[in-house]
Amino acid sequence: MFETVIGLEVHVQLNTKTKLFCSCPTSFNHKQNTNTCPTCLALPGALPVLNKEVLHKAIMLGTAIDATVNKTSYFDRKSYFYPDSPSAYQITQLYTPVVEHGKLQIDFEDGSHKTIRINRAHIEADAGKNVHDGDISKVDLNRAGTPLLEIVSEPDMRSADEAILYLKKLHSIIRYLDIGDANMQEGSFRVDVNVSIRPKGDKKLYTRVEIKNINSFKFIQKAIELEVSRQSEAWEDGVYDKEIVQETRLFDQTKQETRSMRGKEEAADYRYFPEPDLLKAVVTDEMLERYSVIPELPDEKMARFVKDYGMNEYNASVLTSSVEMAHFFEAMMSENITAKNALTWLTTELLGRLKGELNISNSPVDAKKLGLLVRRIEDGTISGKAAKDVLDYLMENETDVDSVIDTLGLKQVSDSGAIEAICDTVIALNPDKVSEYKGGKDKLFAFFVGQVMKESKGSANPQSVNEMLKTKLG
Repeated sequence: MFETVIGLEVHVQLNTKTKLFCSCPTSFNHKQNTNTCPTCLALPGALPVLNKEVLHKAIMLGTAIDATVNKTSYFDRKSYFYPDSPSAYQITQLYTPVVEHGKLQIDFEDGSHKTIRINRAHIEADAGKNVHDGDISKVDLNRAGTPLLEIVSEPDMRSADEAILYLKKLHSIIRYLDIGDANMQEGSFRVDVNVSIRPKGDKKLYTRVEIKNINSFKFIQKAIELEVSRQSEAWEDGVYDKEIVQETRLFDQTKQETRSMRGKEEAADYRYFPEPDLLKAVVTDEMLERYSVIPELPDEKMARFVKDYGMNEYNASVLTSSVEMAHFFEAMMSENITAKNALTWLTTELLGRLKGELNISNSPVDAKKLGLLVRRIEDGTISGKAAKDVLDYLMENETDVDSVIDTLGLKQVSDSGAIEAICDTVIALNPDKVSEYKGGKDKLFAFFVGQVMKESKGSANPQSVNEMLKTKLG
């Protein structure tokens, strides 16, 4: 009956060494109010100076989303009175942003695609942080003046699933470009969700509600679903115009609800006007040429993996879902192993062992070690079963693959004389089974293989055992 309309505003903290308009460091987790100066504290007489590195990173993003990079952009003041804003205004770009008119493709499981339009990406200064301690609230201004790119989509998404696909793709692009760490827990990738509904077939945009600063994909999905449900019920109950007002809401994960935070301001409420203390931001031809050369992005890398490694699109998308995973896989492939085995040992065996605080970036087993372990399986040094024991050992001990194989005594026996002797012993001890096998009970072949492996304590090369038994049993 209803169609969901979603637009997203994503605030990406850029990984510059210094703040947007001063030389204070942008490091996370420093002692409160130590990364500050007269400029980011907005003391009288202190003037802002634009950090050029921010323009460079904006050009890279603009190139990645196929957008227009404006060679001249301007800064504006957005007035608001919050404790975490020492100047009582934010420096942003309302009228002429550095990047506009971009697009991003999202991909569905059935192989279909959809293009989401991006209205703009503009530069702005971050606020500080309110710290609530019981009945007391404190303000930490270390983050004040940190450079942000606010990326604003058009209201082109029609479900929570589409919104998450868009956000995950955008998050991945930010990481591939290395313009920000996009850590949602630390607040360097913050999402504001604008949600409204309308009868299916209607083209009108109805009252939108903004849900602020949600810090995980899971919570974003849930917040959208809850808000759509709330608005749909209000419409069906005939109280839509009364209950659904333009406002800012918060997502309460404990109560599983969105709740009103404040009335949503209009542009006029912020009293925007041109920033008098800053010159226009100019992107030179040299800057545009240099910073529009960007790294291989997720879609391009996925297409290359399909072509170069002969894998399907799903597996390629798993490997390219994060830049860390893609780099790990390619480092494994430098050990001259097959893509199929590299994929299995990375996505099933290693990832299955990365629990708690461990992830692909801080894995105790690096790509070179895992690649060499796969090579030892492929060259017949150890069996796949033994390799799992080696991997378990490497997860707990800082050593090399070959040393573990020797320490645990897992090297396979490929010597034909030794294997033949064991096969002869097994055949001699089981004459009745030999007769049954030769009489047509083909399934007994697995019995003989198992007995030989048991006699060799798992050290015999299974391929050699199979070949030897086939010869001996006819």
